[in-house]
Amino acid sequence: MLKRLFGRGSGRGGGRGLGRGGGRGRMGGTKAGAGPDGYCICPNCGHKAPHQVGVPCYQMSCPKCGTNMVRE
Repeated sequence: MLKRLFGRGSGRGGGRGLGRGGGRGRMGGTKAGAGPDGYCICPNCGHKAPHQVGVPCYQMSCPKCGTNMVRE
């Protein structure tokens, strides 16, 4: 009787296998949310500054030339 109600049968193996994977999450495990450690680097002059927790590197400006910094 259950087979008729659900069509293809009930039990394990009827799904697409979603939810079982590498656990990389959104954006494939790129540097989004890279953590508290590391450095911010100026792409213009190469100045290197320690990353500050809670402040994205792109919001910091280089103290030497004023360009927005990027994450190392």
